[in-house]
Amino acid sequence: MSGFHGHSQPPAMAVLDQLLRQYVEYMESLRRESILDDQFTQLQKLQDESNPDFIDEVITLFFQDSERLICSMGTALAKRNVDYKQVDDDVHQLKGSSSSIGAARVKNLCVFFRDCCEAKNLEKCYRCLQEVQQECVLLKNKLNTLFMLQKQIVAAGGSIPVD
Repeated sequence: MSGFHGHSQPPAMAVLDQLLRQYVEYMESLRRESILDDQFTQLQKLQDESNPDFIDEVITLFFQDSERLICSMGTALAKRNVDYKQVDDDVHQLKGSSSSIGAARVKNLCVFFRDCCEAKNLEKCYRCLQEVQQECVLLKNKLNTLFMLQKQIVAAGGSIPVD
């Protein structure tokens, strides 16, 4: 007998295999689109049974911090005498934290944003601020999807591949 619907695996294993394939493909797409880089994989390797919520906590802190910094940048850019030093300091912090979680596109935008601050180009700074906001929203949505896939894999009795 070949098993369930002609498959040699029990249905639960087939579901788990499909979830794992989806996860690997999704991670590859995040890397291909430069949304995440290898630093995110390094973070994943730090999570284990003794600290199962490590990634979740780090990412939550990143988004709390990025929202605060983006708000601060907007306030500094809206002043009559724009405080480019404050904006640059905030962008520098966001660049560091995005780099530490492997958020490559956010980090790369911050590099360009800092150049705009140095040039004191208000129009480009505003454009960068909008792009950083949009990129953070995109990152949050992509990570939510990734974490949902991870939960489904664990619920199906699997473990998250980290490579």
